[in-house]
Amino acid sequence: MRKEAVLITGANGEIGHGLINYLGGQGNFGVIALDVQPLDDSLKPFVEKFIQGDILDGMLLGRLVAEYEIRTIYHLASILSTKAEYNPETAHRVNVEGTLNLLRLAVEQSQWQGRAVKFLYPSSIAAYGLPDLATKNSAGKIKEHNWLEPITMYGCNKLYCEHLGRYYARHYRQLAADKSSTTVDFRCIRFPGLISAITVPTGGTSDYGPEMLHHAAQGLPYDCFVRPDTRLPFMVMPDAIKSLLLLEAAPSENLKHLTYNVTSFSPTAMEFHDIVQKAFPGAAIHFKPHAARQGIVDSWPADVDDSAAREDWGWQPDYDQVRSFDEYLLPAIRERYSSGN
Repeated sequence: MRKEAVLITGANGEIGHGLINYLGGQGNFGVIALDVQPLDDSLKPFVEKFIQGDILDGMLLGRLVAEYEIRTIYHLASILSTKAEYNPETAHRVNVEGTLNLLRLAVEQSQWQGRAVKFLYPSSIAAYGLPDLATKNSAGKIKEHNWLEPITMYGCNKLYCEHLGRYYARHYRQLAADKSSTTVDFRCIRFPGLISAITVPTGGTSDYGPEMLHHAAQGLPYDCFVRPDTRLPFMVMPDAIKSLLLLEAAPSENLKHLTYNVTSFSPTAMEFHDIVQKAFPGAAIHFKPHAARQGIVDSWPADVDDSAAREDWGWQPDYDQVRSFDEYLLPAIRERYSSGN
């Protein structure tokens, strides 16, 4: 008999850490973790099985289908925005073809089980693309269906995979004579910039905020690559995990959309700087905008409208800006670097 399990790809990433700690601690089902890098030692007690491998490896994913009855897939693996711009074709393969492989796995699992497998997909504000700074400043809180003309490979990948998810959920093989009524239960969250006290940023264009914080805590100088007036929406990692779990648990009849915005607070880079400088008075933080990266950030919204998530599945962040820093980020990051990690 195949074992019931939850599959988490990109297990070593920022979201993966928090999700594995929570789900593994519940003990209700086995957690299968997949990543191209070895699993962090701290996560090993919480997983039933770790597979070091690539989401582009169809044979590897096929073995999962044979061995486990996967109820939910959290597909977190991706190449983030900054790294994707240096090698866009590789990013496309990982971000799109990898997602397609996981959607195919979800279809097979759904049909074998006779019920829809949930597919939780973290998208990004990178899916948006505002044409200029004046439009960004006047747009206000942006809804899910507005300004969807991304200018990065990562943003294009995320938006296309949202469409793939909709296709697999609602229109998969719609002309086939043997078309199955059991399809994937695709659920997508467009995340703002995410900030973790546990893991170090790894290549996101919104990472100037967390990078500022982690550098200051270590006594390292930091050159911020955006202007002081740059504004983006952010969220701390515990709220990111909470939003995924809430959306996964929501009854399908309550969900009027497949893609939802979530957010918490929207500081300028200078406001971020001031908070970090106050917490670490000796921090050497300088603003040295990088023209190309600044252009990308300027195409992303200053804030997003998450009212649909609030109405459909009860989304509400636990951490506003003050609590994010005072109760989560600053204490945890001080502890992290005082212990030499």
